[in-house]
Amino acid sequence: MQAPVLIFDSGVGGLSVAQSLRQHYPDVAMCYACDNAWLPYGLRDDVALAERIVAVCQAAVGACQPSVLVVACNTASTLALETLREQLTIPVVGTVPAIKPAAAMSQTRHIGLLATKATVGRPYTQRLIDSFASDCVITRVAADALVIEAEAYLAGGAPSVARMQAALAPLWQAVLPTPSTQPALDTVVLGCTHFPLLKPWLTQLAPMPLYWIDSGDAIARRVAQVVDPLTSRHHDGRCFTTAPATNLTVGFARYGFKAPQLLKGMAD
Repeated sequence: MQAPVLIFDSGVGGLSVAQSLRQHYPDVAMCYACDNAWLPYGLRDDVALAERIVAVCQAAVGACQPSVLVVACNTASTLALETLREQLTIPVVGTVPAIKPAAAMSQTRHIGLLATKATVGRPYTQRLIDSFASDCVITRVAADALVIEAEAYLAGGAPSVARMQAALAPLWQAVLPTPSTQPALDTVVLGCTHFPLLKPWLTQLAPMPLYWIDSGDAIARRVAQVVDPLTSRHHDGRCFTTAPATNLTVGFARYGFKAPQLLKGMAD
């Protein structure tokens, strides 16, 4: 029986990656680990956060014994991917905003980047744009509030439409045609793994149809490249958190995971 795929994120955002993996490979076994004791990552010091990410991932790998670690978090990938690859003996797959596929999709050459403040402003994001979308207009929108809405949704609540609309207002301004020479935005990169969990609401709130692009499919393809064959008859389903998260039990179950258990030695 194949060892499971371990998905790591600061919170529940990695569940969108788990969903993509399961869509591509229905029989894949997965574990999930999130560092909810330190959520949100965007408010933490980079040096301390990098150390924390490595420590939590090492503990999760020890608990899960996976075949591959998926770091389903842009911030964690930026800060700790290299160190994780040096210190772990299994493949490590990171996450970056889906700028490249968005540039391939956009017809108007105007792309929205919906992400956290940290991701919007990081140099690696600009490098992705320079490499794959240099001919596109990029409207960057920091929407950290959507992370909170996704976490609330997985805890059994409903996202606040009013708070989502407030966070999305700068994006909608770029979507609607204006008298300026700037073309209307037609494609949006969901640059945080939390955001695809809200896609049903995002599509309903959009003033017109848009292409919504996230990293889930690309991550699934990459995992299949480093773990072959990506099949298992057993869905592991274990879920680890760094702080009590009984309020997320129903949400995790919705994505095929068991009730969360505390990751030993990783409490805040």
